[in-house]
Amino acid sequence: MRLADVTVPARGAYVALEDLIALRFPARQLRLARRNRALSVLAGPNKSNFRGRGIDFEEVRSYQPGDDIRGIDWRVTARTGSAHTKLFREERERPVLVAVDQRSSMFFGSSHCFKSVLAAQLAGLLAWSALEAGDRVGGLVFNGAEHREIRPRRSRRTVLALLSQVAEYNRALPLAAPDSADFAGILANLRRIVRPGSSLFIVSDFRGASQEHAREQLFQLSQHIEITAIACSDPLEADLPRAGRYAVTDGQARSELDTADRGLRKAYIERAGQQRELLSMELLRLGIPLLQASTRQAPFSVLQPFYGDPRR
Repeated sequence: MRLADVTVPARGAYVALEDLIALRFPARQLRLARRNRALSVLAGPNKSNFRGRGIDFEEVRSYQPGDDIRGIDWRVTARTGSAHTKLFREERERPVLVAVDQRSSMFFGSSHCFKSVLAAQLAGLLAWSALEAGDRVGGLVFNGAEHREIRPRRSRRTVLALLSQVAEYNRALPLAAPDSADFAGILANLRRIVRPGSSLFIVSDFRGASQEHAREQLFQLSQHIEITAIACSDPLEADLPRAGRYAVTDGQARSELDTADRGLRKAYIERAGQQRELLSMELLRLGIPLLQASTRQAPFSVLQPFYGDPRR
């Protein structure tokens, strides 16, 4: 099996399944359960209802000084006449789900690789790292026309099934037909399959996430699970290429773009910045950390500052 070089960006317009499998080895250097200070800062002051691993109810006992008053069992307290509190124990494992965007908007790149390839490799690192930690791993792969669900299991075969689906959807790009499913619909599907206490990683360019219905779905998701957003981007989406006249096409129509126009360049940069700021503010409001991933970065370098294993 080939070994993945974690120091270089991903390459090309398509990803190979064997490359995703090779990520199993560098993924051992990541610990997704870690919630270090840098990641906490990204989540802002607003904390979601779930952090870290899930918890199971264990017992009710008499309230003791120092216990969190939010854990008081009011029914037992009323019945007995003395304060009682609920105790919980941490789950030994948790479901970790990776939602991987392979829509047509992801089939774009000007630096090293396409966003769809970057998302696939990030998903591979996340899935293998979760399995290494003993978590159940599953996910959802979507391309705007359809989606595939992989139910969480603590199994190497399940991770391979997820990555195979990612590679299959990746190889099918670009789609012949326009996207028929919006981002809100994808989030609704996630709400259906993700159980409370799970950890969800959404790897996407978040096209359509600013729509009202999508924001509502994201809010509902954030109430019961831990969400981490990883936004895939390309440098060309933030700034136009150097001054010149460029022929552009969407596969059907063809036109010319003059990037020497200062007004056009300014408007383009401002709009791109506004879109990034809108997504960042919305996720910050929900207490969801947002990691930025660019096609000019090595996928491992995106995750390592937040999930790097300090023992290595």
